[in-house]
Amino acid sequence: MQESSESKPDFRIGQRVHSSGDPCRIGTVRYVGPVQGYSGTWVGVDWDNGEGKHDGTINGVRYFQARSERSGSFVRSQNLSSGISLLQALQLRYRGDTTKEEEDEMYVLSASNKRVNVQLVGKDKIQDKLSRLEELTSASVSYLGVSSPGVPCDISTNVPNLKELDLTGNLISEWKDVSTICEQLADLFALNLSYNLMAHDMVGLPHLKRIRILVLNNIGINWTQVEILKQSLPEIEELHLMGNKISTIEPASSFAVQGFDYLRLLNLEDNCIADWNEILKLSQLRSLEQLHLSNNSLIRVFYPDDGMMHELLNGYDSCEESHKPFQNLRCLLLGGNNIEDLASIDSLNSFPQLVDIRLSENPVADPGQGGIPRFVLVARLAKVEMLNGSEVSSRERKESEIRYVRLVMSKMQGNSKELQWLHPRFAELKVFHGIEDEKPLVGAAGPQKMASGLLSITLKCVGASIGEKPSLTKKLPGATTVGKLKILCESFFKLKSIKLKLFLQEEGSPLPMLLDDEMATLTDLGIGNESTILVDEES
Repeated sequence: MQESSESKPDFRIGQRVHSSGDPCRIGTVRYVGPVQGYSGTWVGVDWDNGEGKHDGTINGVRYFQARSERSGSFVRSQNLSSGISLLQALQLRYRGDTTKEEEDEMYVLSASNKRVNVQLVGKDKIQDKLSRLEELTSASVSYLGVSSPGVPCDISTNVPNLKELDLTGNLISEWKDVSTICEQLADLFALNLSYNLMAHDMVGLPHLKRIRILVLNNIGINWTQVEILKQSLPEIEELHLMGNKISTIEPASSFAVQGFDYLRLLNLEDNCIADWNEILKLSQLRSLEQLHLSNNSLIRVFYPDDGMMHELLNGYDSCEESHKPFQNLRCLLLGGNNIEDLASIDSLNSFPQLVDIRLSENPVADPGQGGIPRFVLVARLAKVEMLNGSEVSSRERKESEIRYVRLVMSKMQGNSKELQWLHPRFAELKVFHGIEDEKPLVGAAGPQKMASGLLSITLKCVGASIGEKPSLTKKLPGATTVGKLKILCESFFKLKSIKLKLFLQEEGSPLPMLLDDEMATLTDLGIGNESTILVDEES
């Protein structure tokens, strides 16, 4: 905090500001007035990035309460900016000189958070640069300090054809300003307001009747506000609500969320939802095809039966006629949660249309945490076509299912009811693939496995010091242990004084699976015919 000449205070409590010369350093005004021991008027700011000097207290006197111990600071008003209008930002970005780095930032986030490049205005093409704004259909003014719409008619006059607008990281906080912008842009269908700290008071409810894609990531919105906003979004198809610390879904008038008749994609990633019952409140959204729930705190998933839905919906007089839960859901992203039970995995088969599933970074799907490998996931999920972002081919499905059946056969010593409970698809898959229980053949040397018990395994050297060696295909008994296979590899490839480690290369899996249990057999590990095992050296 440094002394400076007196300056007229022109900021108000709650106003969004940025540091002069750095529109990316944004904060909220929490105090305007004198500070003991310093002359003149100071503005107390709580910075979004947490990079301040204190918590609003100086020399034992509290002036405001910052969000964290060091997110607050006092600044002279001339070192702060209250922002510019939308049109000024458009002129600044599209009329002035731009660097390659700035041009790389000019994009709009699509529904799936992918970059959609915006149209750039070339200075060398036109004399009247401002009139060129009329041709813009997509524009990004992210982190340019936009705080107001400016004169409304200026927007419709200068950018009448704008369809996509990225306002990420600006100073807009009032919904009435959003309403003004949308009213002036008749063709606007995609709007990104991420990282604008929007007011909780929904005064001046925006008219967003034509908006089909709305991105509200990290704006501090809760579901009660979403319900209010819903009334202004009759055509919304994609709604992004990442990073808003949402923990509960609070429908306006019934157990289940109603309305959102055209909503196809709902993104609730990076929130705080821990109870699957909260997600069930979204089960009556009839058009919902994609539900993004990665990086929450969910511990289980289940599909409600008719009795459960009747019980959940019972007693709500205003509730519409119920429909099959999640009747059109095709994509469910659950990565980075705390799911650890197989029942949650098996329940995904009950979703009528579900074919695209993400389970990575959950204990149940992480072999390193005692979870199950990809081939077991594929076998247990009957309809999955895309798993953890990787396509499940028909070949991978067949091999995974056969491998899974053989794995269960090698480990299960229980009655049929227990088997069905622990492995719901086992009996079905065993019949489907025509797999019979192995029967011993008795010969002169005593009991031995049938020839069909031999597995054709391709061994491929990948270790740097091993050198280039051609791959070998060997027929090995399913009872071969990992330890025994290492010894065989030393012989097959004539390796000496090299400590080996083996990996199973699985189709569709981005990383090979380490075979680290030396006592486990190929059958124990579910390794099937025509599998590929990588032979590497320990580092």
